[in-house]
Amino acid sequence: MQQVKDVMTRDVRSMSPQDTVLLAAKAMEALNVGALPIVEGARVMGVITDRDIVVRGVALEMPMATTLLSELMTEQVECVFEHEGLEEVIAKMQASQIRRLPVLDGAERLVGMLSLGDLAARSDPEMAGFTLAEISEPARPVRAGVS
Repeated sequence: MQQVKDVMTRDVRSMSPQDTVLLAAKAMEALNVGALPIVEGARVMGVITDRDIVVRGVALEMPMATTLLSELMTEQVECVFEHEGLEEVIAKMQASQIRRLPVLDGAERLVGMLSLGDLAARSDPEMAGFTLAEISEPARPVRAGVS
């Protein structure tokens, strides 16, 4: 049975809660990723996603160059351990509708990230597709003047 450590991305870029949103956005663009773990010391404090930046920052017209990640990051972060089996982690991703998870070692230090892309590229693509379908229940937006 495959474990998280077999498919995760290692050596991920992390940010500090005191870094700016602009710095995180530039790192995301340079790395071509949509999420970065926020770490203080050895502890994962949260995650910032491209969606967090747009919905919590840009939409509220917050100044990206001075707004701290601590103001926009998602603090309630589910993490997984590198030794966990993929089947149980996939079930966790589906239940929580999460596409990316920080990966911790036995000492609870960040050692990587696990994403749907990792599952598609390094494990069973059919399982990744099923996981994506379970995570991505599309919402039907309510828009003024549209029925």
